[in-house]
Amino acid sequence: MTPPVEDPARPTGQAEIPAEALAHWIEPRLEPAFELNGVLEPAVLIGETPQGTRRMVPITGGTFAGAGIRGTVLGGGADWQFVRSDGVAELHALYLLQTDDGARIQVENHGLRHGPPQVMQRLAAGEPVDPSQYYFRAAPRFFAPLGRYDWLNRSLFVCSGLRSPLGIRLWIYRIG
Repeated sequence: MTPPVEDPARPTGQAEIPAEALAHWIEPRLEPAFELNGVLEPAVLIGETPQGTRRMVPITGGTFAGAGIRGTVLGGGADWQFVRSDGVAELHALYLLQTDDGARIQVENHGLRHGPPQVMQRLAAGEPVDPSQYYFRAAPRFFAPLGRYDWLNRSLFVCSGLRSPLGIRLWIYRIG
């Protein structure tokens, strides 16, 4: 057995934690939650702002599915974006999911997308681009009704994404 780890920040009288126990708490696991396929309209350019080029991408529908959850993406959401001077797109999407059994779940998703200039130009031109060629990660937060989908309110999530001309695919993982 590994000896307990001394922690100078630990208050006096608090139990020491064995090193092997700390390894479980420090290293989170990613557990697949569901995949989302969203339908988008072309971006609406707002223009140059102090933060960068601002635009809004309407979210008009889509589907999602995973273990114990499936349904549709409701129209009316949007991804409010700005592209910084360093080429990084900061993303802030707000939209609704509706499960096959009628539950509505609000999603607020903050993320970053960037890559080499030539790759980002191809994306902007509507060309298909392998998602391994650019960085697209986000941290969705869910607001689900109490009951069957309450697990979405009780965990943190991350996702990786793929952008196509009028669509988006997100692979959403629960941090375990």
